[in-house]
Amino acid sequence: MRPLPVSPSNNEIRIGSRLRAARQAHGYTLDQLASAAGLTKGFLSRVERDETSLSVASLITLCEVMSLDVGSLFTVPDVALVRRDGAPAINLGGAGVDERLMTPRGQSRVQVVHTDAEPGGTGGSDFYTINCEYEVVYVITGGIEMLFTDRRVQLSAGDALTFPGGEPHTWVNSSPTEPAELIWVLTPAPWSGSA
Repeated sequence: MRPLPVSPSNNEIRIGSRLRAARQAHGYTLDQLASAAGLTKGFLSRVERDETSLSVASLITLCEVMSLDVGSLFTVPDVALVRRDGAPAINLGGAGVDERLMTPRGQSRVQVVHTDAEPGGTGGSDFYTINCEYEVVYVITGGIEMLFTDRRVQLSAGDALTFPGGEPHTWVNSSPTEPAELIWVLTPAPWSGSA
């Protein structure tokens, strides 16, 4: 018995924007790349807008000119959605805070933490460090005071502060009435993300 043939999905593969991004990353103009690949500028422009398709030979030539792996144009990007209401709660040792991990648990390059701090909420009474190269704190609403061993920095809504993760610090929402909402960006990711 012969297996049934697989029906094509008829899903068009759109690689134009990926080719455009690769061209721009390599610093080529449309004219330069078209000339190097033996194509016209107009044709290459239509390809980048996914208005026409390339032959396999032209695609290989373009990729050779840009030293680009042909397969990279067809890989599915690793995209992960974490919604605030479903993000795992994490405990970083603070008090009066609700902290949620907004990046996937296995992400090793960057971690994003969303913090809701009650009035008086704090990162802890002791200074601490985080095993990452850089920390960025962005204040969405309210305000906090960042405390370092040698200085204090007041942050209000819309402010962002970048500092080394190895710098001893803590923070406090010193408002007696107003909550604060913060986003922390840590790079590279300092922990696996387990709660």
